[in-house]
Amino acid sequence: MNSALAAGLVALFTLSVPVAVSIALASVIAIHFFSNLPLLVVPQKMFTGLDSFPLMAVPFFILAGAIMTQGGISARLVELVKSLVGNVQGGLACCCVLTCMLFAAISGSSVATTFAVGSILIPAMLKHGYPVGMAGAIQASSAELGVIIPPSVPLILYAVSTETSITRLFLAGLVPGLLIAAGLVVMVQIWCRATGHGRQDGAGRQPVWPALRRAFGALLMPLIIVGGIYGGVFTPTEAAAVSVVYALLLSILVYRELHWRDLPAIFRAAAVSSGAVMLIISAAALFSFLISLSGLPGAVGTWSQENFGSALTFLLGVNLLLLVVGMFIETSAAILVLAPILTPVAIGFGIDPVHFGIVIVVNLALGMITPPLGVNLFAAAAVARVPVQALFGALLWPILTVLIALALITYLPVISLGLGWWMMP
Repeated sequence: MNSALAAGLVALFTLSVPVAVSIALASVIAIHFFSNLPLLVVPQKMFTGLDSFPLMAVPFFILAGAIMTQGGISARLVELVKSLVGNVQGGLACCCVLTCMLFAAISGSSVATTFAVGSILIPAMLKHGYPVGMAGAIQASSAELGVIIPPSVPLILYAVSTETSITRLFLAGLVPGLLIAAGLVVMVQIWCRATGHGRQDGAGRQPVWPALRRAFGALLMPLIIVGGIYGGVFTPTEAAAVSVVYALLLSILVYRELHWRDLPAIFRAAAVSSGAVMLIISAAALFSFLISLSGLPGAVGTWSQENFGSALTFLLGVNLLLLVVGMFIETSAAILVLAPILTPVAIGFGIDPVHFGIVIVVNLALGMITPPLGVNLFAAAAVARVPVQALFGALLWPILTVLIALALITYLPVISLGLGWWMMP
């Protein structure tokens, strides 16, 4: 059955069948032709895969991101960060990275971050003379922080599929996210000074205090969400619902940039995005059931023990595998299919599952800026109104920066786990 599942999945991916349909159809074919299971298993397992309280956080965070994009929250964060760093050479590029970092602490989605921040900063960078390829590459690579810094939808999916603590994963994502953000800031500073770009980035920036006053409500949002989770006030799922209510109140009653008549379109768009993610989750639940039934995780564990001499070489092999997988398979699907297989093997090597989850998510986040899938690339190219190929040449430096950060995160577990050891011993 393993061969049938793998062959069916590869064939359907090759034919460009949508990810959720590919996973579900490959599973149905394997059940019908290569097992004695009744087809009644299909709806049962797909429903069971969605019958999870933590998964309710996913549509809530998607909806919160959509509200923030339309409600003026992202624009105020951009104004604030620009007022702080816009006076240095390359300030706009640094502003892009730092605003994405702040927006990531609210939205949980890299694509939402790309559109929300990129729609403001990509035109601004182009106006200040940045090459369109570099402007798009900086935005696309910065937006991947949306799936690393909590709250993060991929971290929730990893937690659900491997029965790992969401709170510990969220805590573990903070320092790696800050590390990648710092690396990208250093990278754009070096590039700007080497090429001479960004000398006039301070033009048109607001004074710090007025910008801070305008963005104060937006800045409270990540503090309420993250602080509430770690303070034990509410669960991650409840935090997601709180983020929606807070974003609505802030956008409609305080900033007044969102009107009641705008809500049906926002809810509809969020429902479509949530439905796509949930369909992948339900199909992956069926696929994971068949994988477990076939004994593949045990076989992979035995093979890994025989072929990898230590946890270090196993992590290297996993990183190489995920770098390739991330180029061709959507992040959510890759996590839901591979995490239940690889995590038990990692635990067998003595690797903390929380640390391993961060390694997986950071690695697959890199796939969001690498062709041919590169969802952030397509989003940034759409915002910049250029073909996606125009961004390829400028991707080398962001990719190298994230790879260096990935190596540090992989082989220095304290980066992921240190904060948790301190706060949740």
